[in-house]
Amino acid sequence: MRLLRRLLKYLLVLLFASVAAVFVLLWGSLARLDGEQPVGVGQPVLVERDTLGTATLVASNRRDLAYSLGYVHAQERYFQMDLLRRAAAGELAELFGEVALPLDRRHRIHRFRSRAGDAIANLPPEQKALLDAYRDGVNYGLAALNVRPWEYLLLRQAPRAWTSEDTPLVIYAMFFDLNGDGTNKRELNLARLKDSVPEPLFRFLVQPGSSWDAPLRGEALAPVAIPPSDVFDLRRGAALPQDYAPFATLAAEDLGLRAGSNNFAVGGALTHNGAALVADDMHLGLRVPNIWFRARLRYPDPADPARTIDLNGLTLPGAPALLAGSNGHVAWGYTNSYGDWLDWVRVELDPADPTRYRTPEGWDNLVRHAEVIEVDGKPQETLLVDETRWGPLMARDVDGTPLALAWTAHRPRVINLDLLKLETVRSAEAALAIAPGIGMPVQNFVVGDSAGHIGWTLTGNGLPRRAGIDASLPASWSEPGRGWQGWVETADFPRLLDPPDARLWSANARTVDGDWLALQGDGGYDLGARQQQIRDGLRAKARFAPEDLLAIQLDDRAVFLQRWQQLLAATLAGNTEADLAELKRISAGWSGHAGTGAVDYSVVREFRQRAIAATLAPFEALAKARHTDFELPSAQGYEAPVWSLLQERPLHLLDPRYADWNALLLAAARAALKDTAGNSTLVGWGARNPARIRHPLSRALPGFLGRWLDMPADTLSGDHNMPRVQRLDFGASERFAISPGHEDQSYLNMPGGQSGHPLSPFHGAGHADWVDGKPTPLLPGVAAHQLRLVPAGG
Repeated sequence: MRLLRRLLKYLLVLLFASVAAVFVLLWGSLARLDGEQPVGVGQPVLVERDTLGTATLVASNRRDLAYSLGYVHAQERYFQMDLLRRAAAGELAELFGEVALPLDRRHRIHRFRSRAGDAIANLPPEQKALLDAYRDGVNYGLAALNVRPWEYLLLRQAPRAWTSEDTPLVIYAMFFDLNGDGTNKRELNLARLKDSVPEPLFRFLVQPGSSWDAPLRGEALAPVAIPPSDVFDLRRGAALPQDYAPFATLAAEDLGLRAGSNNFAVGGALTHNGAALVADDMHLGLRVPNIWFRARLRYPDPADPARTIDLNGLTLPGAPALLAGSNGHVAWGYTNSYGDWLDWVRVELDPADPTRYRTPEGWDNLVRHAEVIEVDGKPQETLLVDETRWGPLMARDVDGTPLALAWTAHRPRVINLDLLKLETVRSAEAALAIAPGIGMPVQNFVVGDSAGHIGWTLTGNGLPRRAGIDASLPASWSEPGRGWQGWVETADFPRLLDPPDARLWSANARTVDGDWLALQGDGGYDLGARQQQIRDGLRAKARFAPEDLLAIQLDDRAVFLQRWQQLLAATLAGNTEADLAELKRISAGWSGHAGTGAVDYSVVREFRQRAIAATLAPFEALAKARHTDFELPSAQGYEAPVWSLLQERPLHLLDPRYADWNALLLAAARAALKDTAGNSTLVGWGARNPARIRHPLSRALPGFLGRWLDMPADTLSGDHNMPRVQRLDFGASERFAISPGHEDQSYLNMPGGQSGHPLSPFHGAGHADWVDGKPTPLLPGVAAHQLRLVPAGG
């Protein structure tokens, strides 16, 4: 017994020592918040943090500011920055092993690490210098930690130093996020669908708009007519395979899982202080820490050193600039444009020499690159990439012809630091002149100024001029005058300044028509319901304060689903079957909100999706029979064609498994009942929509430790097709409304907190305000911590 007690005591001491050692290591990887730190700045820089962790950096010049921001980003967010650059470069397997190889193979084919070097070579000297200063600050901040970031301890890895090329890689990571992961899968599947059904049916199914359209310029597009039975008849002559699925599989975009945003503004004529109001909430994947880093950046105006540039808003760790927010005179934000920035090029190989391909000038040689992928714990892998002048060979057309991907992201022109020019701009008109030249994925850019002016244009520096092709389908560019024929000059980008009703809005749907739409193309616009609801919310009021824009951002009314609720109620009205009695009772009423307790919303939502999937099932089956890898391309949820069919009910386009359209709707209702039942009881929307905002490594830890890293699993209201977009781990990565010149009256919400470190006081700070829809002030609070970065060696 004495021996047993002694062993137990030793085990307890060992356990305590182990826990203490882990705690010490974790504590050592925390960012330094106070005191004085010698670094590579020319003049002292003050770094203050409030209780939320919002960092205020006060520098004597822009170079020192870039360096210091790099230092702070590295101390708080280096692992996040590393993931972004590795994801873009296809280098995650080096950190995580073979589990990351599929993603690395998809991304490495784009060779973005090499392209980053080409992009930097094209930058003006002053932008290169700022990139290098930021790089140096990042590496000093990483080295200044007492212990490497805790994530690397868990992975048993050492962090790799930051390079200047890594900042373009962070921007390329956003291209992947906002341009469909760089696969252009949608246009491949459009070609396969077109190859499987008659042309009129194809055009009917993938309509470019609907009655929900709410563009800034133009009107809703007219619906496409239902093809008659002599064009196509599912019940006569259609070669449907046997035993195909009763419900089609909709694309993630049509289920509401798309990178997007809300961005809107009102002019000074509609506000209480005469300044514009700009609102922005960018919808992205949600994680811990949040993708953005709150900051206030201050330095003397180079044009007038007596005046201070004062920036408030969001930075992206990995880049040395304020991405969205305010400079005190102008406020700006973005939504993803969903224009067409990727095209498939049919490549004609030389039959006598398959290493050559036809160009307008004759035969040219494919360039082969050997990309080496390092894999932790496994042998390296070599990926061979064959590249044309238009882009890498990545797929095959419906007839087997090789396809090269032309993507604006491959061109050096789309990477620059012209975003920095917004820091000193003083009017919306001047900002509209700068925005088209900013290197980034093409975004809707909405801006307002302190004088009350508002405007809209596109960013990106990369609108290709197309000629001789249908850009939505693969086409040959081997003849002169076909394909991309140069670039749209930034002066020719679409733009609007001070619209007559002093209101602007964008929400990933089509924003323009005519010649402007021809420049943008259609890369898979969202259904216009959310955009229309925002527009109508703006038109419903004559005067605005920031809280009025927050009310629009938090609007969870299911306006779009009202007609589907009426359809479900009508479908069940005369039904007496016992299994549908509860559904009939619930669907007879309508709360009209995606509220946390809304059972009616849950069932109507699922009924709509099931009705659409059932309607599309035979068309999906026809395309799969010809192309086994076919997937339904996103097409605004197929809302317009399916709603037309359900209103007109043509028998020749009804799945033959059903006797009539009402039978299809009853099948959809039963499937919706099954989808929304939890423990044999219908559950509210909140139970089906809990937050899953997690740290990337939390799944690798025991449950209680993983929950320590993650945000609470709050039940949340909102969904897609309404302003309050919220789905599990997807939603508003920030919400702000800013009155330029009146930042003290503005707000900025952010989920997840400033830090991903579980011991940091800023881990999860501010998250509760985001959950509750409470406006967190834009400006930092009283400084709780103060760090002085001073020149090394005095």
